[in-house]
Amino acid sequence: MPSELLPTTRRALLRRLAVEQSHNRVPSLIAGLVRDGETLWVDSRGSVRTEPPTANTQYRIGSITKTFVAVLVLRLRDEGRLELSDRFGDHVPGTAVDDRPIWQLLAHNSGLSSEPAGQWWERVPGETPERFVAAVDGAQLREEPRHVLHYSNTAFGLLGELIARLRGEDFADVLRGEILDPLGMRRTTMAPAEPYAPGLAVHPWADVLQPEPAEDAAAMAPAGQLWSTVDDMVRWLRFLVGETGEVLHPDTLTEMCRPASVDDGSEWNRGFGLGLQLARHRGRRLVGHGGSMPGFLANVLADPAEATGVVFLANTTSGVGALATDLLDILAEHEPRIPPEWHPSTEVSEETLELTGLWYWGPTPHLMRVLPDGLLELSAWKGPGRTSRFRYAGEETWIGLDGYHRGEPLRVVRSADGSPAHIDLNTFVFTRAPYDPSAPVPGGTLPWK
Repeated sequence: MPSELLPTTRRALLRRLAVEQSHNRVPSLIAGLVRDGETLWVDSRGSVRTEPPTANTQYRIGSITKTFVAVLVLRLRDEGRLELSDRFGDHVPGTAVDDRPIWQLLAHNSGLSSEPAGQWWERVPGETPERFVAAVDGAQLREEPRHVLHYSNTAFGLLGELIARLRGEDFADVLRGEILDPLGMRRTTMAPAEPYAPGLAVHPWADVLQPEPAEDAAAMAPAGQLWSTVDDMVRWLRFLVGETGEVLHPDTLTEMCRPASVDDGSEWNRGFGLGLQLARHRGRRLVGHGGSMPGFLANVLADPAEATGVVFLANTTSGVGALATDLLDILAEHEPRIPPEWHPSTEVSEETLELTGLWYWGPTPHLMRVLPDGLLELSAWKGPGRTSRFRYAGEETWIGLDGYHRGEPLRVVRSADGSPAHIDLNTFVFTRAPYDPSAPVPGGTLPWK
């Protein structure tokens, strides 16, 4: 493991970890930080059966499992096996959400109950898929079923069954074949494999422990069954910051990270994309997921813009606070990320270069520039305004990737000498001069006076 961090940084990180373990009486706790594809730091406190936990010690990761489910669903979409707008009942009929689009289950706003029918599912043996699906009836729907965030474990049990039916094999086998094996996550499993930490509860008023059950959740396994290690979760963090390999197209990951539902109003700080928890923290936009099962707490949080992430795993039912974001803050304060060196581009065509500079939408100046990855960015020149990136689609046409113009075509119209005359952005005409009379501005133009 690289040891690039300064001793003062490592000490600050260790102290924060030690305070968490000691003050909150956590039997064992291990955490790690990753940046630019490298593991910067891993440390632990407490013990697992008298030995300190290591980066290879398994813990149950709970609802982090849902992030894998979401990736499997998006893979099916990318293959054309389903659309996110499909009604869930088109693929798994016979439930109370037959008429709800699949994306609403991923974003936790389908209106389904947070927990499935029956006993507390996390502490008892799970039901078969057939019995589980049959029990998702009208009693499992809650008020305000549309476009309102209501976290639902039940929804992800159903999404696991959707995956199994469309793939024609068990959910666990699909997960292993499509994600875990390709990413080299050998120590992420449906059942614990030595070495692993036992699930424990700490008495609230005395320093004594009680073992927690670790039953097979069966049909509810997609909601929180997985066990994993810091090493494997570091690989998952690298996935979340863009190292998706052959598992998922980077554009699909970006789609998963867009807000689909929020739980604290227009100035949101917490919400969900498609199967991913989203958070704003001190100017960062974080993606990932927390996890809890009886006897375990876990969290993975990634900052894609900084290619940085954090993971912690603990074997306690409750008690871990803002450890993940605090560790990210310590790293940013002590050793902020050094940006890579700038190098000139050698692949910008003359036709693309001609599009750069100022363009006017009516009287409003906008700036077009070429980004390092070859995309175009159009933004307001000064002050607030719309900003979008565009990818070339051929035949003088670019397609918007984000912002107001996401999915919209930007078409370059050239004059007789081949120079760019104006831009047609989904009916909006951008010209080189404000209201250029030589351009086909809708409604026409008059001389300036």
